[in-house]
Amino acid sequence: MSALAGHDGMETAPFNRRLAGLRLLATSLFGFGVFLSGFVISEPAPYELMMVVQIALWFTLGLKISRTVAPLMILLLVFNISGLFSMLVMNDTSGAPIYYAVSTFLALSAVFYAAVIEEDYRRLTLMFRVWVTAAIITAILGILGYFSAFPGAHVFTRYDRAMGAFQDPNVFGPYLVAPVLYLLYRLLTGPAIRAPLLTLGILVLTFGIFLSFSRAAWGLLVFGCLAMVVVMVLNERSTAFRLKILLLAVGAGFLLLLALGIALQFPKISDLFFNRAKLVQSYDGARLGRFERHKIGFLMALERPLGLGPLVFGKIYGEDEHNIWLKCLTTYGWAGFVTYLVMLWTSLWLGFRYLLRERPWQPFLIISWVLIFGHALIGNVIDTDHWRHFYMLLGVLWGCFALEHRHQRQALQRA
Repeated sequence: MSALAGHDGMETAPFNRRLAGLRLLATSLFGFGVFLSGFVISEPAPYELMMVVQIALWFTLGLKISRTVAPLMILLLVFNISGLFSMLVMNDTSGAPIYYAVSTFLALSAVFYAAVIEEDYRRLTLMFRVWVTAAIITAILGILGYFSAFPGAHVFTRYDRAMGAFQDPNVFGPYLVAPVLYLLYRLLTGPAIRAPLLTLGILVLTFGIFLSFSRAAWGLLVFGCLAMVVVMVLNERSTAFRLKILLLAVGAGFLLLLALGIALQFPKISDLFFNRAKLVQSYDGARLGRFERHKIGFLMALERPLGLGPLVFGKIYGEDEHNIWLKCLTTYGWAGFVTYLVMLWTSLWLGFRYLLRERPWQPFLIISWVLIFGHALIGNVIDTDHWRHFYMLLGVLWGCFALEHRHQRQALQRA
């Protein structure tokens, strides 16, 4: 009997080593996939190809979708299936399958992130550190491109605006905000010895956001920083620590204003800044401008339960919706619009409930909740349904929900 047990043990050991090696490979691919999210010059991007490989590998290794994450998957699938019905009213459906394939893939990526995070919360640290690395690299590319630092650097700009290794400055800017909040959180809560390096990272990323000249990115940055500091102050019971957070936050804000003042000394920057800083641009308030198109689009959508189909609105009016709520109605129909609202407000409500609970994953919950809220706000002037980092944040948020639910179940079992 003992001989048999020993024989089984010898057979099991190599298998366990191979399994451990595969899981290490999967974790490495997870980190590399997050890194590639900062480099989306063309579609399909390397990010998509890497995600396909690693999703297949992770689920082969036994990754499970829990009862907490399952509702997110159902809501996102209903959202995208609703969009498929809009093809029934389209005259030309040539681009629709690819559009909905990308939408569905991004939806599944959010579910994947949530499931991987639920399995081990320590992957959140890996995810955000890699995200910071990718963001700093793409921000530097955007900054160098803006100043034409080397031949061909213009490929990292568009319309005299930095866009890094992205296709659009309006996506490049918001992508950098989550890494800024992560570094700011570590600056406010970590030891002083790390402050210079963290401050340098924040300055590089913030300068990249500034040079994107994206009003949505600027607003998201300001809202995100202020909201996170407020949540941190509310979360802390120590008056001394609250005072430390406030003083450091004020100091960081002053440093950023000083950097902004220096940047505005360059005529090229100051001219574009004061032009872009106007709350309402000519193309917003003009006849058939953005806001008037919003009104027309909402009235049109009330008569089209199945929507118009992807990109059809832009073909009719010359510009895309630039409003996530209108985008949901025109591209995903009434059912998709309702599903998106349910998904978004469920995410925000659950996040609000768990926001001030002291857990190892609390910093990431705070950052993702604040930014999902921020994306809901900027969604009034921009489309976010194909933003990869939005689905990464959604996956982080629901992964934290799943961790919280498991923590509660374990607490009940111990009681």
